[in-house]
Amino acid sequence: MLRNIWLSVLAVGFLAYNASAAAYSIKRIKADPPKELDKKIADLLGDQAVQLVDPKGKVFAEVWMLKELPVKATEAQLQKGLTYDNVPQTSLLAVIRFPEEFRDYRQQRIRPGVYTLRLGNQPMDGDHMGTALYNQFGVLIPARVDRSPAPLKDAEQLHALSTKASNTSHPAIMMLFPNKTPEKEPKVVAKGLGHQVLYFQEEAVADGKKAPLGIGLTVVGHADE
Repeated sequence: MLRNIWLSVLAVGFLAYNASAAAYSIKRIKADPPKELDKKIADLLGDQAVQLVDPKGKVFAEVWMLKELPVKATEAQLQKGLTYDNVPQTSLLAVIRFPEEFRDYRQQRIRPGVYTLRLGNQPMDGDHMGTALYNQFGVLIPARVDRSPAPLKDAEQLHALSTKASNTSHPAIMMLFPNKTPEKEPKVVAKGLGHQVLYFQEEAVADGKKAPLGIGLTVVGHADE
C-alpha cells in the first residue's frame, strides 16, 4: 500500500515536471534582421526568426540563423555528420535579441538588446573544469561592437568583446549541447537539471559543398558554480 502511494506521488511529480518543461515553446516569425547589426552581418541572416516563449507566454529571446555557415571539413566529414569541431573558433553562429534582461549560463545579467553569438571553447584549466556539462559555448557580443562577420583574431579578442555584454570580467555565454541528428524545424527540448535547449540546423558550407550542422543552444539553465 505504502509503495503504491509513493509510486503515485512520483508519477504526479514526474508529470508535473514534464508539463512545466513542455511549457517552453517557440514561434517562427517573419522578421528582418535587427537594425542594430552591421549590414555585412545582417546580410548573412535569413528573413525569419525563432521566438522563444516561456511558460507564461512571454517572448524572452529571438534568434536569427545564418543562411550559410562556413566550416572546415573533408567530404567524408560532410557525409558522416558535422560537429562544432568543424567550425573555426570565434565564428559567427547566429544573432539573438533579448527584449528584457536575460541571465546567461553563469547567471550573469545580460541587458536587453541585440547580440551576436560566436563559437568559443571553455578553457581546460582548474578554474573551469567541471563547471558545465559541455565545454563549447555560444559567446555573446553586443551588436554595437561586433561589426564584421569574419572570425575574430583569437579567443582573447572574443573574451574581451564579450565582457561588454556581461559587464564583468567573464564573457557572456550560452552552453552548447551536441546536436548530432539535426532537424530542419527548430524545437525546444528539456534536457534535465533545469536545462531548456533550442535545437536548430544551420546549412554548413566547405569548399562549395553543403551539409547540415546541428546546434543545441541552452536558452534556460545555469552552471553549477
